[in-house]
Amino acid sequence: MKNFAVLLGGCGTKDGSEINETVCLLLALDQHGIKYQCFAPDLDQFEVINHITGEPMNEKRNMMVEAARIVRGEILPLSQFSAERFDALVIPGGAGIAKNLFTYFVNGINMQVLPGVKESITAMHQQQKPIGAMCIAPVVLAKVLGNIHITLGSDNCQPAHDIKVMGAKHIAASNGDVVSDLENKIFTTPCFMLNATLKDIYEDAWNLVEAMI
Repeated sequence: MKNFAVLLGGCGTKDGSEINETVCLLLALDQHGIKYQCFAPDLDQFEVINHITGEPMNEKRNMMVEAARIVRGEILPLSQFSAERFDALVIPGGAGIAKNLFTYFVNGINMQVLPGVKESITAMHQQQKPIGAMCIAPVVLAKVLGNIHITLGSDNCQPAHDIKVMGAKHIAASNGDVVSDLENKIFTTPCFMLNATLKDIYEDAWNLVEAMI
């Protein structure tokens, strides 16, 4: 049985991992008979956002504690991740991860990547194991790995331009599409970078898992 690692960074699209994308991914993995383990940094998230008003809230929350809500507590700190134990790594999206796991939505192309996140991606890539990313998550792969082919949906979005500065190549994609960089074993799908329904997100997740297998 294949064993995938899933990297999360909080709970909720505005300040953590996108819940729809995460659940659809886990369902697709389960339907393919793939075992998985979720991880998150045991650190405070960048900010807490009221998902009704979109306004920041004056409180602190921990990325791992919040991500545990999505996966019924079945989560480990990212510090316990070991590339040797897993066949693949997948990172669901969400605007929050682009502030928590990496700071693209704070610092743009000058973004920083959490050391544990960078180390996990680098270790999997060095071992030539597949890495999947959904929605905004491909940006962190561009930052860490550089010369790869990824998608963020439309060629016209700002992130698609910015990842070129990081050394990556952007491939436009539609709902349900997966861009497969077979040489580097990088697999990406646009999800909510495009206008999408829940059905679209599930199709993206299913097709991503199929491509990675």
